[in-house]
Amino acid sequence: MLTADEILSRYRRAIIDLSADDLAELYAVDAVHEFPFLFPGMPDRLAGREQIRAAYRAAWAASAVQPRELLDVAAHSCSAGSVLVVEQVVVGQHRTTEEPFELPGVLVLHIRDGQLVRVRDYLDGLAVARAAGRLATVAKALA
Repeated sequence: MLTADEILSRYRRAIIDLSADDLAELYAVDAVHEFPFLFPGMPDRLAGREQIRAAYRAAWAASAVQPRELLDVAAHSCSAGSVLVVEQVVVGQHRTTEEPFELPGVLVLHIRDGQLVRVRDYLDGLAVARAAGRLATVAKALA
């Protein structure tokens, strides 16, 4: 059974590798991944390991950004290790323009029996759009 620290380490590796399969295997079959800060073009909720896998596979295949590292700002374990709150910054570059980016975010990881059962992903949608070169498209959608 994976510890919270092992789950976080593998989660981050999957993001850097853009591996939807490695990411999905960290989730329980009936897990939920939520994006509380709604943003154009993003779902608010993914239900089940296979939907999580499919959504990340599609998003990463279409993405113009390549994460290079994840910087820890803070990580807090709560509820005897069953909840991990992580503030982090994803650092990388645009695949075509090689423009660098930083994406700040907070993850709340709920863990049971060595698997993710619920993830609340508070990411900076504007930073994502800026990094991907889609800021004008998003601004138009918000108008």
